[in-house]
Amino acid sequence: MIKRSLWLDRVQQAWTRRSIVWLSGVRRVGKTTLTRMLPDTVYMNCDLPSTLRALEDPELFLDSQEKGSILIFDEVHHLDDPSRLLKIAADEYPHLNVLATGSSTLAATRKFRDSLTGRKQAIHLCPVLWEECDDPFGVRDLNHRLLHGGLPEPLLAARKDPAFFNEWIDSFYARDILELFGIRNRQGFLSLFRLLLRQSGGQLDYSQLANLSELSRVTVKAHIEAMQVAHAVHLLRPFHGGGKREIVSRPKCYAFDTGFVTFEKGWDTIRDDDRGLLWEHLVLDALRFRFADEDIFYWQDKSHREVDFVIRRGRDRVDVMECKINPDKLDAKPVEVFRSLYPEGENYIVSPTVKKPYKVRRGGLVFTACTTRDLPS
Repeated sequence: MIKRSLWLDRVQQAWTRRSIVWLSGVRRVGKTTLTRMLPDTVYMNCDLPSTLRALEDPELFLDSQEKGSILIFDEVHHLDDPSRLLKIAADEYPHLNVLATGSSTLAATRKFRDSLTGRKQAIHLCPVLWEECDDPFGVRDLNHRLLHGGLPEPLLAARKDPAFFNEWIDSFYARDILELFGIRNRQGFLSLFRLLLRQSGGQLDYSQLANLSELSRVTVKAHIEAMQVAHAVHLLRPFHGGGKREIVSRPKCYAFDTGFVTFEKGWDTIRDDDRGLLWEHLVLDALRFRFADEDIFYWQDKSHREVDFVIRRGRDRVDVMECKINPDKLDAKPVEVFRSLYPEGENYIVSPTVKKPYKVRRGGLVFTACTTRDLPS
């Protein structure tokens, strides 16, 4: 079993703040495997009828656990009232550490009647980070990671298997979207999802998506919201300070995994021209591991000058992240325009080719060149 120390440490840190940890992520991303890496746990698979019977009386079950026990409720959304169990555990049994897993964010699914605000610490398990690929996964080829994606099974496979990706998409709809959200238009939903995979990293155009998927604009928005909740896509908002020349309302949409992007595009190899946009996806995952989603943006003005990622670090400070396969090919002009508006903060060039961070001057600005492992937190 490959030990994912970055995420195990994240779980242990979360328990120092709350007794309930909610671990979410898309199916097959490794949630169950991660829970089994924790030592001395009471593991409850909520898919099993025996588990459902054992948890019919939460107080009786929790009373039987020793102080300091670690309880794992895997796929907890299969319970009739999962939030009731977790709320009781948080309020009445704070001496127990609980890790509950599910495919979606907790607050927005139909089965959760209580979002456990103030009672839980949420962790989103994303596909295998680039900084995990070499150690512990033993994957050193960037093209392999970009093509196969970061779900452990295809990542570790020698050849990309289209059947895995087709099966995953079918299961995603049946087990997450239909079961959790009650969306019954399978063809329309999956048509939209596949469109978003092909357009990943671009700005959302709801009207165009409605025309291409033959759905109403309202339905497109509702379906994309469900995909967000299920971690299948992430919307990146534009950063702005109210300037008339800045883009203020069009989010970018990133698919959750490069393997599905390349699968839907029909790519069986990675060309040099493909790597830049796909590398952005890996950098975004690294940033989401370190920062809250609400602090990560992109920036663009109406002259189409663009900054890949902007990190809000304080009231007047924002850091800039430019993604480059080759750090020597950075065009600093968009960052210079951005810094004329927002001068406070650090500038970074994030590249997979950088072994050790170093400083470089581009135009009138100083950048730190680094890989994802050395990003600030």
